Amino acid sequence: MRTTSRFQTRMLLGVLILFFSGAMAQGQAPVPVQNPVPVPVAGPAPGGGAPAAGSVSAVGKYPAPHDGFTRGNTFPSRPDHGLSAKIAPQIGFYLSLVKLVCIVAMLAFWIHYSNWVHEDSRGLQVRPPFWNGIMLMGGVAAFPAVLSIPVFFAGFLAMIFSVGTPLGFYIVERNSRVPESRRVMTPDHIYRWTQRQLSKVGIHIGGREKAEKASGPPITFIGKTKAGMRDDSRTRQVESSKGYVAAKELVYDALLRRSTDIHLEPSDDELRIRIRIDGVMYPAEPFDKALGDAIINIFKVLCAIDITEKRRSQDGSFAAIAEGREIDFRVASQGTRHGEKLSMRILDQANSVGTIEKLGMRKQLQRDLETTIAQPHGLMLVCGPTGAGKSTTLFACINGIDSYEKNIITVEDPIEYKMENVTQIETNTKAGNTFGKSLRSILRQDPDVIMIGEIRDEETAKIACQAANTGHMVFSTVHANDTITALYRLLDLGVEPFMISTSISAILAQRLVRRLCPKCKEAYKPKASLLKAVGLPPEKIKEFYRPPTNPVSPCTKCNGLGYIGRVGVFEMLLITPRIRDMIRDAATMSSIRNEARKNGMLYMQEEGLRLVVRGMTSVDEISRVVK
Repeated sequence: MRTTSRFQTRMLLGVLILFFSGAMAQGQAPVPVQNPVPVPVAGPAPGGGAPAAGSVSAVGKYPAPHDGFTRGNTFPSRPDHGLSAKIAPQIGFYLSLVKLVCIVAMLAFWIHYSNWVHEDSRGLQVRPPFWNGIMLMGGVAAFPAVLSIPVFFAGFLAMIFSVGTPLGFYIVERNSRVPESRRVMTPDHIYRWTQRQLSKVGIHIGGREKAEKASGPPITFIGKTKAGMRDDSRTRQVESSKGYVAAKELVYDALLRRSTDIHLEPSDDELRIRIRIDGVMYPAEPFDKALGDAIINIFKVLCAIDITEKRRSQDGSFAAIAEGREIDFRVASQGTRHGEKLSMRILDQANSVGTIEKLGMRKQLQRDLETTIAQPHGLMLVCGPTGAGKSTTLFACINGIDSYEKNIITVEDPIEYKMENVTQIETNTKAGNTFGKSLRSILRQDPDVIMIGEIRDEETAKIACQAANTGHMVFSTVHANDTITALYRLLDLGVEPFMISTSISAILAQRLVRRLCPKCKEAYKPKASLLKAVGLPPEKIKEFYRPPTNPVSPCTKCNGLGYIGRVGVFEMLLITPRIRDMIRDAATMSSIRNEARKNGMLYMQEEGLRLVVRGMTSVDEISRVVK
């Protein structure tokens, strides 16, 4: 169920509870009274003395009750009863405002923290369905208790127990899954929360700067200039800013969860946080609007971005030192309807793939790739959508070449991973340093190997093909769904077929699928109809693997996600003499694909099924990524 529908359900339940509580939360229960008998109004005694004997002291036409019964608990319901001052204030309004306010406050508490448990458990993958159900059951049990127990104080305690107990158990479990700096209801968290609330009304306790410097996760931010040079003054500038510790906690938590991207997305009343883990977006704990704006400004200052400009898109970079290693962050801002959105790409050198062997290819495919990159000249393309690991594959290919024997030059946008003994050039569109102009320049630098970050226009495509035809080995990427589509993408860019046929050596298409967690994955027997549909013999397949369907407790290795890390799914088109002739003659895509199949090319779907059979991933994951 979506978050919105859960919230609406709780609100509807809350309104019903409030309605019944308003009907029952009264000072004393009404008691049936016999129909009153009208009596004459007593007049003054003759001579101005006391009322005559037997007369009634009421000033209305109905007598006062004789048994001490009172209606309501606040004001007289009838001004003409004329009762004594001791009884009169107890008559009238039937609702106990104090009790009603207590019930409404507890209702708001339950709705707010039920939604917090829902969002937080989804972000941390801490059994969301279980804790949503427990919180709902606690609320359902709490409000009938306070309305049915005769003594209100005892009923209210039962209400607090029913709502607070599941919340407390959830906090215990979620705190065991997050770093110490992200735990809630700890003394440090309560102190910092109190400090922030008081600071909103102008009360500062304990010295904010000193308290924030003494707390926070073990991570240090490093500011950079627009040119990407280190700027320590920007780091000192944000250390005393509001939200500095919260920004450190956000980045540190994302690093611990192996995130590749952090998205800060504004809404009407808060700053939503989403992080990408193994290619899938997960929500994290949001910030309130004021604190969220302060965090965005901190990152913009670190990146030397204009903090006064909130509508125009800007970009920059900063770094952080955590656990003894330096990590780069590429930041891009964009104005939206609700405010400024910030996206941060995490470039961790420790997560880069060093060699071709670590890509996870099958042996024959690996040998074909190694043969291709060992050629003295040619053009090798890697294609796939954004986030498919194209740059990682190219870096692995570059690492397979002796950088001391060969002159290797790269043109990237931006430079993602630093490589030893490799000349790396970063494009700058504003300064006129595009891929095409950089290529024209580096061809005069006597390169042996050229890596182009992406072929995106006709000029870059033609120069890349010309460089491959003039004795250079060229590596590049192109956005296409598969190898055959990538081949025709060059034709769409305006490159002549004869130039493509003579320059291109191979095309590698790839996707990234999540690996099943080896600790918690479970085996199951696939249906025979499924095996026949994918072309596998049912009698030879004993079992497939998938994430646990009903885990008793969340896995500590994968944090309950069921997956940890990713592996590539590849499709490689080797350009044979026959395929070169077909490209030169502008053959159809189907004929080139049939020729490649004759040479042993496997589709990505077939490579993905090999991973499923080996127990490395699941059928659902292959269906999600490879179409």
